[in-house]
Amino acid sequence: MPIRTSFPVIDLPGTGRNIEQCRRNAGLTVRDLQGYFGFEYPQAIYKWQHGECLPSIDNLLALSLIFGVTIESLLVYEDREVSYSAA
Repeated sequence: MPIRTSFPVIDLPGTGRNIEQCRRNAGLTVRDLQGYFGFEYPQAIYKWQHGECLPSIDNLLALSLIFGVTIESLLVYEDREVSYSAA
């Protein structure tokens, strides 16, 4: 008999908008974050903000500390119902 449960699915564009809004609320520029993370180029930060990809977990933690928010508040996600068979 299949088991039904929920599984979180991250909304990349929504999360990107959250990251951008938190950055703006903190009064930081993309260049500020680029310097903080030691990135040679700012493209990674733009990709996060545009929802093209997520920051790695260590960078997500760093963003939450910089912005003074929880990791969960940076992420936009929805729970989707899934079914699976127990082994």
